[in-house]
Amino acid sequence: MASVDKDLEELMSHLGEFGKYQFRQYCLHLLATITAGLHMLSLLTVAAVPSHRCDIPETNASVLTKDMFDSTIQDWNTSSIMDHLPRRLDNCHYLDRDNVTQECTSWTYDTTYFQSSRGMEWNFVCSRRWMGAVAQSSYMLGVFMGAVTLGSMADKYGRKIIFYVSAVAQLLLGVLVAFVNNYYVFLVLRFLYGIFGSAGAYITGFVLTMELVGPSRRTVCGILFQLAFAAGFMLVALWGAVLKDRMWLQIVYGLHSAILLGHWWLMDESPRWLWAHGRAAEAIVIVQKGLKVNGKNVQIDAARLISRSKAQQEIKEDKSYGALDLFRTPNLRRKSLNICLNWFANSIAYYGLALNTGNLVGNPFFMLFLSGVLEIPAYIFIIFTMDRVGRRCLVSSFMMMGGLCCVCAAAITGATSSLVAIATVTIVLVGKACIAGSFAVVYNYTAELFPTVVRNTALGIGSMCARLSGALTPMIFLLDSLDPRIPAVLFGLIALVAGFLAFYLPETLNQPMPESIEDGENFGKGDTCFTTCLGRGAKIAASNHDITMNQVHEKEKEKLNDI
Repeated sequence: MASVDKDLEELMSHLGEFGKYQFRQYCLHLLATITAGLHMLSLLTVAAVPSHRCDIPETNASVLTKDMFDSTIQDWNTSSIMDHLPRRLDNCHYLDRDNVTQECTSWTYDTTYFQSSRGMEWNFVCSRRWMGAVAQSSYMLGVFMGAVTLGSMADKYGRKIIFYVSAVAQLLLGVLVAFVNNYYVFLVLRFLYGIFGSAGAYITGFVLTMELVGPSRRTVCGILFQLAFAAGFMLVALWGAVLKDRMWLQIVYGLHSAILLGHWWLMDESPRWLWAHGRAAEAIVIVQKGLKVNGKNVQIDAARLISRSKAQQEIKEDKSYGALDLFRTPNLRRKSLNICLNWFANSIAYYGLALNTGNLVGNPFFMLFLSGVLEIPAYIFIIFTMDRVGRRCLVSSFMMMGGLCCVCAAAITGATSSLVAIATVTIVLVGKACIAGSFAVVYNYTAELFPTVVRNTALGIGSMCARLSGALTPMIFLLDSLDPRIPAVLFGLIALVAGFLAFYLPETLNQPMPESIEDGENFGKGDTCFTTCLGRGAKIAASNHDITMNQVHEKEKEKLNDI
């Protein structure tokens, strides 16, 4: 695709692909990603449910002798003690002395690794298991809400203001939620925590990066964003291993957002956003600042660029854009629906496979840390292949492989042999790495597919779909009470369908990003995997788009001449 705004591209080209200025700004953006991963998964330790057993009411303790208490477990199963003492059936039920099955009302937890947690305090087990699922879902629903609302607000009011408001809010909520003792108040705060903790600053920071660095650096920068998210994942495990009190653990998690407080003075607004909203003078000031940091002695004709920007603004409709604009025109609508399904499927497969990590035995903090580390090879592979084979091929293939792993994991669910356990763990880890890779590409892909005026909104809606499936995953997993294979099969089938449909998306490799709604509608028309032979014919589609865009610009020039 040709440059959709030659003046803007000329201005941004002075900065170069990735200089010292972009590096400094990028590091600021990455900090928001680390905190987002930390907040997203904090409940894994703060509300952990360790191994537990039912506490049996000892209603007949008065008739027991000391010798009976000293009996071994094996003796209990055959001695007369069973005639007087209720007997445990499983972790959720016991037989009372009248041989009637009763539900457990209290439990003893294994404190080898967790000394306190919300799950232990509020007993997220057995008939109360739904409470833990809802607690996690409430956060995901918050991210769901924040992704679309804050994404649209960032497109309308600016990236920087939404980023900073989110940073302050996640700091306050992350600390406050540690002191709540009422379950339903906890759910409300977790919902608000999700809105700002893993939506506003994270998505906005990603968009800021994509709009600042050059096309040749977007792949590496985008993938490293996902690596930083995995680093937040690993921080959850590290702090969980060090701090044993769940209240102080949550406080420490929340205080990590304090590293974002200085961003208001250190981080700049997106020059692309400023230009798209008629604030060319401010965009030029930021670019000049970047040139100074990069050590470039380039003279920018600010007066000419500002004049041309004003002329362009006069022929544009004075309107703001929102989520509905992604669905008004046919090509944008098809791309939007397809991308939404991809986000939804990536998330549900990722969390579906993550639920199977319970098959890993050993130190839970080490296993949690390891599951984050194992995403790194996938990201490294993506970095070296994404700019060679394109986005579409990687998203489709990785997602379908992840879906197959879900189905395979379901097929061997319930087997108990050590060999099967090893196979299950291998399948889960490979599948999780594949989905992590697909997820990483989808972020870049979405940012490159949609125009500047709705780019943050598009990413927000995509993230909203991902968080919706993330919120549904704990609930769907409760269906294992009907059949242990149902959840994983469902997750796998969704991933397989979405992976196949991704072949119908256009390729964005080495293409400048569109700016206006019209650019976004024209981009990628007729470009699918089946019409361009896995991306080799993308240049043909790009050439067709060049003609379309040149015609658009010629019409704009005619309008300017008539003024």
